[in-house]
Amino acid sequence: MLIGDRLRAVREEKRLSQGDIEERTGLLRSYVSRIENGHTVPAIETLEKIARALEIPLYQLFYDGEELPEVPNLPNRKTADHIAWGSSRMDAPRLNNLRKQLSRMGEKHRDVLLRLARKIAFHRTSVRSLPKS
Repeated sequence: MLIGDRLRAVREEKRLSQGDIEERTGLLRSYVSRIENGHTVPAIETLEKIARALEIPLYQLFYDGEELPEVPNLPNRKTADHIAWGSSRMDAPRLNNLRKQLSRMGEKHRDVLLRLARKIAFHRTSVRSLPKS
């Protein structure tokens, strides 16, 4: 079964629309449609978002059996939430300083900074999704 077919089947089983997935994940409905129709191969991060939106574990998007698969004994690793910038106490002073500096900026300068941050974030995600050669 293709991942797009599996996503559609689980989404319809849960009686959710593509618009519901858009609201829950922030992914465009047209992008969800492209995944379900096999026109786009999503990154693992995207599949994680969709699995959270569908309220299922990620493995269920790949596993079609009746019984639960055997869980391997893996070492504990930090999740993305623990690694994310701003999630530790050490980042609190930096966040506070950023908040103060942003409050001193004019609206135009904040807008420029926000656009720059979006471009950087977009560039990082698009570089990650490139195939490795």
